[in-house]
Amino acid sequence: MNLKVRLALMNFLEFAVWGAYLTSMGRYLGNVGMSMDIGWFYSMQGIVSIFMPALMGIIADRWIQAQRLLGLCHLMAGAFMFLAALYGMTSEANSEFSVLFTLYSVSVGFYMPTLALSNSVAYNALTKAGMDTVKDFPPIRVFGTIGFIVSMWFVDLMGFQVNQNQFVVSGVLSVVLFLYTFTLPACPVVSGGEKKSVMEALGLKAFTLFKRKDMAIFFIFSMLLGVSLQITNGFANPFISSFAAMPEYADTFGVQHANILISLSQISETCCILLIPFFMKRFGIKNVMLIAMFAWVLRFGLFGMGNPGSGVWMFVLSMIVYGVAFDFFNISGSLYVDKSTDSSIRSSAQGLFMLMTNGIGATVGTLCAQAVINAYTTGKQVGDDFYTVGDWQTCWFIFAGYALIIGLSFALVFRPRKEHVEI
Repeated sequence: MNLKVRLALMNFLEFAVWGAYLTSMGRYLGNVGMSMDIGWFYSMQGIVSIFMPALMGIIADRWIQAQRLLGLCHLMAGAFMFLAALYGMTSEANSEFSVLFTLYSVSVGFYMPTLALSNSVAYNALTKAGMDTVKDFPPIRVFGTIGFIVSMWFVDLMGFQVNQNQFVVSGVLSVVLFLYTFTLPACPVVSGGEKKSVMEALGLKAFTLFKRKDMAIFFIFSMLLGVSLQITNGFANPFISSFAAMPEYADTFGVQHANILISLSQISETCCILLIPFFMKRFGIKNVMLIAMFAWVLRFGLFGMGNPGSGVWMFVLSMIVYGVAFDFFNISGSLYVDKSTDSSIRSSAQGLFMLMTNGIGATVGTLCAQAVINAYTTGKQVGDDFYTVGDWQTCWFIFAGYALIIGLSFALVFRPRKEHVEI
């Protein structure tokens, strides 16, 4: 089989594992009476991202080939997803937070490092084949987003959004990928003289960048904007589904198929990746980051103003805007870090960017969002299902206001070095 096809299939499975539950888990948790704890489940992804990818990276560098470790991590992640599903199936509405959260957390702890490991496997294989990673990897990576979308649609159409079967789907896909890793090209274990120090592997050397004012400000604002990253992943589905408690919206497409509606965000994300080179060249990092920040304002504000009936166009527009909000921030920010740092700490700097955004920022943001939502909403049973109902509009406007303040502050404070204004 062609190498690119093999790597595309790996990426498809890698992100399909995640797509099975990432956008629908909040709906399931609300259905078993854990609507006030959704933020903890989503924040765990950020918490384990602070240390697990780096630790697994050290293991892959020194002892276990990356493709083998990728498979082992997926085997463990899948096993604990199955256990979480089994517990959810046997306990149903009597599920205890401590048990389900522990099983889920261990699974996520093994899954999150695979995002980096799968990239390492792809980069190594393409390099050994004499291919250009900058040119050849993006089309391969797109299949990851496609896998995420397909998995979302499958869970939606099978009716798994409201139950633990979404965890079963994720577990099955993890085991399939575990088996598939035995067919992937071998990755070398780094020889003794080339090993990174633990400090380098954990990205700690990059903290010296805080001595530079422009980079210190950039990383701080990256963390502050990172607060927004997981809010809609965790709460968009419970929000849209909550309209089922209103008879006039109960039978609308958005309420019945929230995951399919939300998947427009991932479709937009795939398209917006292609716009980044043009925008970076034309407008520079500061303006591109500002576009992302104000796109988050629209993302949240449109949720606050829309509904699944006559206002569904606002939901659709919010999904389209997400591609700009997410890609222009994450990918453009990563490119800026790459161009603004010395080659000796470039990898560490990327690790620091991920730590500030997807680690600290996303964790704090999810927990704070949960506190806001708990203050303005409550659980309500309608028939056999539970919904999180209340003043969702105020919640979304609070999130939009926060993003607006961050955007305006960034515009006033951040001054990139002239040689890095355009990339």
